[in-house]
Amino acid sequence: MLDIIIRVVTESWHVLVDAGPYLLFGFFVAGLLKGFVPDEYMARHLGKKSVGSVLKAAVVGVPLPLCSCGVLPTALGLRRQGASKGATTAFMISTPETGVDSMAVTYALIDPIMTVIRPIAASITAVFAGVLVNAFPDKKEPLPMASVVAAPDECGVGSCGCGHDHCSTDENLSIGAKFRLGMNYAFGEMIADIGRWLLVGVVIAGIISAVVPSDALDQYVGTGFLSYFVMLVVALPLYVCATASTPIAASLLLKGLSPGAALVFLLAGPATNGATITVMLKTLGKRAAGMYVLSIVVCSLALAWATDLLYLSLGLDITAVVGEVNEVTPYWLGVTSAVITLLLVAWSFVRPHSHNH
Repeated sequence: MLDIIIRVVTESWHVLVDAGPYLLFGFFVAGLLKGFVPDEYMARHLGKKSVGSVLKAAVVGVPLPLCSCGVLPTALGLRRQGASKGATTAFMISTPETGVDSMAVTYALIDPIMTVIRPIAASITAVFAGVLVNAFPDKKEPLPMASVVAAPDECGVGSCGCGHDHCSTDENLSIGAKFRLGMNYAFGEMIADIGRWLLVGVVIAGIISAVVPSDALDQYVGTGFLSYFVMLVVALPLYVCATASTPIAASLLLKGLSPGAALVFLLAGPATNGATITVMLKTLGKRAAGMYVLSIVVCSLALAWATDLLYLSLGLDITAVVGEVNEVTPYWLGVTSAVITLLLVAWSFVRPHSHNH
């Protein structure tokens, strides 16, 4: 038993060392986005009930570092500021499925091709869902539109206690103040929100690496559409953010999971959970919520098949690539980044949380 625990801790540490530098870089870029891109800028571009507004919502959501918890109040704010149902749906899919932080970790733990595929797949799923929702509107009346700037008591509506301040930032702040605000968000609130989930994901990855036999997935899950469906069943009810899902997917890839099946997990896991579906039912209606889930299922399966086909046609063995990730960055940098990440997560447990900047 002690031997297994030591193996799990060792494997988990290796995952964190590999991901650490990219993770911190991802948080840094996330902070820049938060500090310098005003929330109102997005709302102004997402109001029309057109394919263009859906496309914009999907593209805007891709780099944003919000998990499926943090995206709910933001998406609700966009809806109340005039975004169409389709644009809101697209934003709610592309935002949690990927982000600058998760893309950085995907590059570190998986490979450059999956790093590119992931945001493209998230965008395709989001646009598909948004166009579908706009094409088949619910008979229910839409939410009344609020003014562009939400009232103070509406800020953070729909929050699930992640500690984010989802209120708009003041455009009159100096560059230095915006930078500080962004960094405080990234290395304070954001670490508090997803840091512990990331560590859970790292430990799960460590358990998979240490305990699961290397041929287990080939033996019991198989390949092709059976493996895609198995990953869907696992991922749909799971609450896991995009960053935390990456080390788990990387460990599964090392155990023989196909790139396509891993993509199903990376897309469906972060985008669906009980809280998201409940909020969608309440704010956008049953039809939109149904199309949201249907779009994720259909697109995950289709994109998984296309991904496996791509890797096959390129003659790439993803298991070999994933196994070599520790050669990407110097070991000392990985260790330093892993220690900093652990200290930031530990600090998030003890620091006083405030909803005001």
